[in-house]
Amino acid sequence: MSDWDAGDTGNDVDYGHYEAGAESGELEQLHTAEGSEADYNSDFNVYEQDTESAESTDFQQGHAVQFDAPDGTHYEEQEFTNYSNDSYDSNHIFAAEGSESSHEAQFSELDALRQSFASEFAQGTEFHGGEGQLGVASN
Repeated sequence: MSDWDAGDTGNDVDYGHYEAGAESGELEQLHTAEGSEADYNSDFNVYEQDTESAESTDFQQGHAVQFDAPDGTHYEEQEFTNYSNDSYDSNHIFAAEGSESSHEAQFSELDALRQSFASEFAQGTEFHGGEGQLGVASN
């Protein structure tokens, strides 16, 4: 507020001015991130072994005696051995082992920022002087 002297004009003037206002604002920020991962592992092994064997054995032994005498007698002797062996052997070994694993992970992240602000102002000016200077708008 200030005072003003009109001097020698002899007019008293009152002049008033008032201004007011408000301002507001808002800041909002949102950040999201998400991700996932998956792993899978399998390990299988098979072992196999075959063993075969075969054997064949034949054995023969003989002995023969034959005799004819002049008087007409007949003598005959036979000894004989016969051996035969056939064998077959088969082995089959089978083994299996394995492992399996899996892994999954997920994440999600959210960051939010919200800021509000407000400001107000008021300003006024007052002038004192002669009335003859004011118009209709001041009433």
